[in-house]
Amino acid sequence: MPLLIVRNDITKMRVDAIVNAAKPSLLGGGGVDGAIHAAAGPELLEACKSLGGCPTGQVRLTPGFRLPCRWVIHTVGPVWQGGTAGERELLRSCYRNALELAASLDCETVAFPLISSGAYGYPKDRAAAVAREAIQDFLWTHEMQVYLVVYGEESLAASRGVFAEIREYIDSAYVREHPYRRNRRESFEAYQGMAEENVCASSSAFGAPPPAPKPSLWKRRRAAAENAPAAPCPAEKAPAAPCPADQPDLDLAASELPIFAFAAEEADASPFDSRFGRLDESFQQMLLRLIDARGMTDAACYKRANIDRKLFSKIRKDVHYKPSKPTALAFAVALELDLEETEELLEKAGFALSRSSRFDLIVRYFIERRIYDVFTINEALFEFDQALLGNAS
Repeated sequence: MPLLIVRNDITKMRVDAIVNAAKPSLLGGGGVDGAIHAAAGPELLEACKSLGGCPTGQVRLTPGFRLPCRWVIHTVGPVWQGGTAGERELLRSCYRNALELAASLDCETVAFPLISSGAYGYPKDRAAAVAREAIQDFLWTHEMQVYLVVYGEESLAASRGVFAEIREYIDSAYVREHPYRRNRRESFEAYQGMAEENVCASSSAFGAPPPAPKPSLWKRRRAAAENAPAAPCPAEKAPAAPCPADQPDLDLAASELPIFAFAAEEADASPFDSRFGRLDESFQQMLLRLIDARGMTDAACYKRANIDRKLFSKIRKDVHYKPSKPTALAFAVALELDLEETEELLEKAGFALSRSSRFDLIVRYFIERRIYDVFTINEALFEFDQALLGNAS
């Protein structure tokens, strides 16, 4: 199962286990630790007193008590000392040990805060990178839904450089191309008014009224049929030719003929059957073909896409499966498709990349730069309040 970033209060997460960023004494404190103790009730403090504390990087277990989770896994993160005191490995140990304990308890869902990024001073961007790497390593060999819970408007990044670059990319690709953005109705009315003004202006310049609208194809065909002579078909001709009134308008361009006119050799088959028989490959067929072409296993593909095994199994079993757009793009990232290949895969699912969508532009930004780490892309999408790539998007 995937790693998902969510904005929520960790004490309200309905999961099998939540992880508490605790103090070494386990007797409560501020931030996440204090909030968890307050929501769990005094029973949690009494249970923690019997544990005798916890060393940095290690974990301890208590029930959830009044929390909507079965377990609380307590871990003590490192205090930031500039990065020279083994903080990174200690922080990785917090995530690794908590996940291994959750797996031993048969937990299917676990929620983490961003450990050590508060009062302990670990830079948020570095703390998020360690969390992502540790969780991703674990998920390569385990099936579990892991949430990284960010409270309120808190950001995962301390350095805003890459996000400023993405914002500039969005501005240059979207905002500057659409300086007078309107809703669809306003845009249509404005376009319609401009078209009418242009027609009237061009007509008045030549002293003539605007041209009358062209009759529809069906009106012209009906008029041609009604005005045709009612002469009978010549009897001596074999096979009997259709009457002129039954023939198509020969003065109509071929492009104007009805799109559902079928070849004579298909007359015995259902028109819809003949058309459906020539359908292109489906999203599922193209996906599986690309996995084979790149020599990937199914597991490697769906894990790189941040997709869980159950969803991938549904896709593999259903040749006509229609994924969501974030799911389709997640597979494009996992397969490291270029922009043209990505658009082709999206087309199979009935989607396209739009320059009027912030979500699409952010994904396009990473694909153009050949950055194919789905978790890195999701961090950027999260910063811009967009849907994430993968399972629950």
